[in-house]
Amino acid sequence: MTDQYRIVPAAYILFRRERDGVSEVLLQLRDGTGYMDGHWALAAAGHVEAAESVIAAACREVTEELGVTVQPGELAPLCVMHRSGGTGDAIDERADFFFECWDWFGEPRIVEPHKAADLRWFALGALPEPVVPHELSVLEHVRKGDVPRILTRGFSE
Repeated sequence: MTDQYRIVPAAYILFRRERDGVSEVLLQLRDGTGYMDGHWALAAAGHVEAAESVIAAACREVTEELGVTVQPGELAPLCVMHRSGGTGDAIDERADFFFECWDWFGEPRIVEPHKAADLRWFALGALPEPVVPHELSVLEHVRKGDVPRILTRGFSE
C-alpha cells in the first residue's frame, strides 16, 4: 500500500483573440509573488479553493486578476496537466485545468499590481521570454494546433 496522495488543483485561463489575422494570447509579467517572478504567465490563474469547482475558480480568478467577467459557458476546456515538482510535498503535486476564453465582459487590466508588472497581448508565434515553463508547454501545443487532452510533467515515465 502506498501513502495517501495529495494534489493541488488550479485553474488557468488562456485569453485569446484574433487581430489582423494573427492569433494572440494575453499574458502578465509575474512580479512580487515569490513564484516565477520575472516570467510571463497566462493572464489569469489560481488555486481552486475549498468547496469551489474549478469552473467557479476560473471565473473568480479572472475577476480578481483582470477585473473582467467571464460566464462559465465562455470557458472552453483546453487540457489538463498533471505535474510534479518531485519533492513529495503536496504543494508540488498539481492538477492544472487549462481553459480557453474568447469572450468576456470588460477590458482586461492589472487589478493586483503587487503581483504583476505588465499585461500585454502577444502573437502565439512571437511569445516573450521567459514564459513559465509548464504554461509555455501548453502555449506551444496551442500554437501547433495539437493540444492533447492530458499532459504530464515532472514524472519519470
